[in-house]
Amino acid sequence: MITRLRHILEMIRFSHTIFALPFALLATVMAWTTPSPSLSPHLPPSPPPFNWLHLLGILLCMVFARSAAMAFNRIADREVDAENPRTATRHIPAGALSVGSVVIFTLFSSLGFIGSTLLFLPNPLPIVLSVPVLGFLMAYSYTKRITSMAQFWLGASLMLAPVCAWIALRGEMLLENPADILPAVCLGAGVLMWVAGFDMIYACQDYEFDVKAKLRSIPTAMGIAGALRLAAVCHCAMILVFLALPFTHLVGGPVLDLGWIYWTAIAGIALLLVYEHRLVRPDDLTRVNVAFFNVNAIVSMGLFVATAIDLLTSF
Repeated sequence: MITRLRHILEMIRFSHTIFALPFALLATVMAWTTPSPSLSPHLPPSPPPFNWLHLLGILLCMVFARSAAMAFNRIADREVDAENPRTATRHIPAGALSVGSVVIFTLFSSLGFIGSTLLFLPNPLPIVLSVPVLGFLMAYSYTKRITSMAQFWLGASLMLAPVCAWIALRGEMLLENPADILPAVCLGAGVLMWVAGFDMIYACQDYEFDVKAKLRSIPTAMGIAGALRLAAVCHCAMILVFLALPFTHLVGGPVLDLGWIYWTAIAGIALLLVYEHRLVRPDDLTRVNVAFFNVNAIVSMGLFVATAIDLLTSF
């Protein structure tokens, strides 16, 4: 049983939760520290109160949703993985896990995600949106068969992390003032561009196999050099979106109290992304894993820690 659990955690790359979870937690801190202008003259602007059950709900939803999506991806891609030399040693093709056991784990994780949204009641939005969100996450597994925009779909999937966290915590405010969600959407748009960019870099490793297998991606559509250039454009867009985040109040959103700590973090992230792109060249993909995991782990955790400190110290 312990060996099987270890194989399951390895299969879903549990350590890669570090890419999405910090942004969900960052949206959580933003939601709890940012007053929303009320449309009622009798109610002063105030953020929702801190709630331990809601924090637990965010963590459980993130873990269960990602686990379900990753396990489903391994089921959907098991035949492709078996043919690709880079992925042939994954647990299902290698026989370390049976398809049946992964199906059971996927169902368990899916039900865990849906059940965890009950922690946000009486806010009905999380439970109402849980199945569509899960469907969108799982649909990513088939995108490489139908569209070259697979990397952007993955980015949109991770974008849901901060957006859904915001909806879970501020549902009543959203129903009163839909513009309240603008900071989370802006944060999510930055995540979309970030993830799409680094996944383009990662997908370059499978360029030859994907062309042979007739799978679609940005690298197969634009070539490796073109994909790396578009990844750089996406990461430039990410920085621009994060620069715009403190100003969403200008278009009706709540006021984010961000200062020099946040701006310093954005400058540091920009430098890290420049370093990431210098690690990988069209004729040298040997350092893709360093660019993919090490650099991006620092980006996600660094932005979360710096922005959370900035918000909490001025709250």
